[in-house]
Amino acid sequence: MSAQPASVQKVLGLFDELNQARTTQRKVRFQLSEAEVNEYLQYARTANPRPGLDRVTVKFFPANYVSMFTVIDFDMVEQARPGTVPVLLKPVLNGKKEVWIDLRVNANGGVGTFSVEKAYFQSIRLPAFLVEKMINVVGSRQRENYDTSKPVPLPFGLRTIAVSDKGMAGEN
Repeated sequence: MSAQPASVQKVLGLFDELNQARTTQRKVRFQLSEAEVNEYLQYARTANPRPGLDRVTVKFFPANYVSMFTVIDFDMVEQARPGTVPVLLKPVLNGKKEVWIDLRVNANGGVGTFSVEKAYFQSIRLPAFLVEKMINVVGSRQRENYDTSKPVPLPFGLRTIAVSDKGMAGEN
């Protein structure tokens, strides 16, 4: 087995540090670059596959704006919650498809929320409410059983996470 990339080791080390800080009440602050996050996401997808989500690549922008290029399994979404994909879009939104989603995230007070700014499959603009429903279905199928229609508790005792063009930063 090959050694993990330095960025993956950094993120896994951060997770350990945050877990330990829960019992010691020690403050942990972190900063991760876009490249580090993407490399970790690639590793995490193979180490802990996510039902309905085949690939995620993020691009960070100022003011908590995140672009995501994802491969979503629309058949799983529709099987998990029939009627999620509108009838008009079923001919194109089936199987595994790449979707571009722009989000505005807010992660304060130990919880996170998001709003879909825009989303596309190829040149087809997807309605925000549809994308939010799809994200909720995929989230509900995860081991953690996320309900993204409500604020989601941040992991590892994190209190805040902020995104800028330089990456993401946070603290517990």
